[in-house]
Amino acid sequence: MLLSKLLCKDLKMSKYLVCGAGGFIGGHLVDSLMKEGHEVICADIKPLEYWFQVFDQNKNYSLDLKEYENCLKVSQEVDYIYNMACNMGGMGFIENNKAECMLSVLINTNLLRASMKNKVKKYFFSSSACVYNATKQMDVFIPGLKEEDAYPAEPEDGYGWEKLFSERMCRHFTEDFGLQTRIVRYHNVYGPLGTYDGGREKAPAALCRKICLAKKNNINKIEVWGDGEQTRSFMFIDDCLEGTKKIFNSNLKDPYNLGSDEQVSINQMISIIEDIADYKVEKKYLLDKPKGVRGRSSDNTKLINDLKWSPNIKLKDGLEKTYQWIYDQISSGDNSNKYTRSY
Repeated sequence: MLLSKLLCKDLKMSKYLVCGAGGFIGGHLVDSLMKEGHEVICADIKPLEYWFQVFDQNKNYSLDLKEYENCLKVSQEVDYIYNMACNMGGMGFIENNKAECMLSVLINTNLLRASMKNKVKKYFFSSSACVYNATKQMDVFIPGLKEEDAYPAEPEDGYGWEKLFSERMCRHFTEDFGLQTRIVRYHNVYGPLGTYDGGREKAPAALCRKICLAKKNNINKIEVWGDGEQTRSFMFIDDCLEGTKKIFNSNLKDPYNLGSDEQVSINQMISIIEDIADYKVEKKYLLDKPKGVRGRSSDNTKLINDLKWSPNIKLKDGLEKTYQWIYDQISSGDNSNKYTRSY
């Protein structure tokens, strides 16, 4: 009992660095870690006024983590690092900014170097389903992608290659230097307090926004990128946080899928949002817009076998919360995407 109490006390005294803390997943992760009693250091390249969530009692650094000296600075006396930082957005951004996405490799590389220099205990890298071989994603409603399907390598050009290369960097820092690393491949995370306009939003938020605006302005048509038949699985942020921390706190060293296995077409997702909004729309398909692979979903067999857990929040339930939040933002006219909190 005494040992258990001492371990709990030590856990509560842990100091975490969250890189990309001003982003969608990063902001929610900071909130979650703080509620558990941890000290959290926050870093992001964006100025503070553009962070999605800001917690005034933390040390909040606005700096470029592609620079090694900045990585050394923010990781001093840190126990654990979550690297959520990268230059990314929806498919429109990824396909049109390949070089910018590739430059994120410097963030991971220099954070790994800083982790060794500052004796960090464990390091987390947020990878993506974009690492998977494109030839396995050419049809709709494909079987879920298994972790081994990343090889032979043919990932999403730019963004996917950066993620796959950075996974290898983590692996080799573990093999060569003994740094504990954990790698998660996220599949389309969505939810409140995220990007829903401006060009970097992903499909769930974009479609919620479009249907919300159509209803408010009495418009009966929305634009849809592609033919609407492309399929994906989408994971709500609460499942993302729970799975992320479970994998981080485990002894699992391999890359793991973290995503829902509830695969739907874009047209099906539009129908779900229409039901939530109680408003029907016609769809104008833009076939010349970026649309990514034809089909993608997560195979969670490895996660279930090794952790006895997998994401379980249904898409409709997550979309209800996401739509309501976006509706409230649009109705209030608040497009700042910033939420300042104190504990």
